[in-house]
Amino acid sequence: MAMADAATTFTLHRQPFSHTTLHNSKSVSSAFSFSSSQLPPSRLCCNFSTALSNRSHHHRMRSFGCIASDMQFSSQQNSFAASAKLVVRALREIYATCRQWLWKGYSINYAVQGSGPPILLVHGFGASIGHWRRNIGVLAKSNTVYAIDLLGLGASEKPSKFQYTMEIWAELLVDFIKEVVGAPTVLIGNSIGSLACVIASAAAPSGLVRGTVLLNCSGGMNNKAISDDWRLQLASPLLWLIDFLLQRPYIATRLFNRVKSRDNLKTILQSIYSNKDAVDDELVEVILRPADTAGALDAFVSIITGPPGPKPMKLIPSISNPILVLWGDEDPFTPINGPVGKYFQALPQINPKVQLYLLQGVGHCPHDDSPDLVHEKLLPWLANL
Repeated sequence: MAMADAATTFTLHRQPFSHTTLHNSKSVSSAFSFSSSQLPPSRLCCNFSTALSNRSHHHRMRSFGCIASDMQFSSQQNSFAASAKLVVRALREIYATCRQWLWKGYSINYAVQGSGPPILLVHGFGASIGHWRRNIGVLAKSNTVYAIDLLGLGASEKPSKFQYTMEIWAELLVDFIKEVVGAPTVLIGNSIGSLACVIASAAAPSGLVRGTVLLNCSGGMNNKAISDDWRLQLASPLLWLIDFLLQRPYIATRLFNRVKSRDNLKTILQSIYSNKDAVDDELVEVILRPADTAGALDAFVSIITGPPGPKPMKLIPSISNPILVLWGDEDPFTPINGPVGKYFQALPQINPKVQLYLLQGVGHCPHDDSPDLVHEKLLPWLANL
């Protein structure tokens, strides 16, 4: 997920807090009473899983307990309640499988479920393994599913004053496949996770990557990558001002704390999701918990102000494995009518290895926004590799 864009979004779009949101915030805060900022990365998933279990019971008692006593609830509400329970259970199962891998002296968090041909899920900026909460269980029925927290994000280590780049993340993915998976793997990414997959797929030794799946691929690690989009050209003075201000620790801390507040996070997420019901308390916690850990501020600043990395348009021609592109057509960050979206939209006509599907009424994170649509296209493609 492109939370680098969210920093800009927040400066341009703020809504006042509502009494309902504050009420929900208090109930969630009481359930997550541990201080994640004091936890090492290796314990973050374990404690999040425990807190999530406690919170799901609390949430069921308060939000869904009335279903049994009020038979006038609509079938849609009952369906949403059941879906929420499944999501909570899926998150607990994901966090229960978390493991640690040491890469170049840094602790990298990952999860693994299922059996069959391996696939590796790569989240976007600001997200983590938990963002695949609606997908891992489905994919694990026919695949060995690995999901990784990129260095500096999720429950992976966040080294102080580290310069994050797309190339470093791509190198991490290649080494993970070599050392942990140990077999040819399909890479599946969202947003900047997609771009990391593109770079890794292009750089990997022949045969290491079996296929590449891109969900609303980012054009770069931050907005500096897309210099030919007139919308970003108009906003470029603001973007450079944000870069300048983020070099000031006091200002960076204030901005970061505002962006990651529970209410603002929910507002940002609702702006990039078309399915507003998917923006639930669990999703907010998936984003919020890692942002409260040591090193998260440094990572936030480094990613937003750092080099954007190579553009996917230059790397796609060098990828020899099959590519599946799934694109939510209501994405405000990487719109289908923007430079990157237009490139991928035209790509199947000139590259026979590429299949593209536009997902109607879907936002920037298709796998969580509309998982059924994603699975409908992804599962047959994987089966036919």
